[in-house]
Amino acid sequence: MSPLLRQGASYVVIGLLQLALDALLFVALTAAGMTPAFANPLARASAAGLGFWLNGRHTFADDAGPRLGATRLWRYAFTWGSLTIISTLAVSIAARHLGLHAAWLAKPGIEAVLAAVSFTVMRQWVYRR
Repeated sequence: MSPLLRQGASYVVIGLLQLALDALLFVALTAAGMTPAFANPLARASAAGLGFWLNGRHTFADDAGPRLGATRLWRYAFTWGSLTIISTLAVSIAARHLGLHAAWLAKPGIEAVLAAVSFTVMRQWVYRR
């Protein structure tokens, strides 16, 4: 299997784990009364640590070992922060104009679109050797 296909498949599996954690926390926090603008970054942050470690350890690792460390963590944090701003704006707009339940349904789709951008940035910049 080519490295791109292996990395892509691993990224999807790990991404689905992150998405499940993120979406469940988002729904729980907003159902408890937190606004989407606060709930979304908290939910995404909870999944981000898991994603950084798993992707560095498995998805983008190679024969030289895992791709973790401070430089990659800073790159990851910058990428995560940028995508979180976009995600938070999108779910907040959905909640404001379509209602909270619609935002709950929209969140996985929003995150799926951002995942495609994220994979490219992670592969080409965050975890590169």
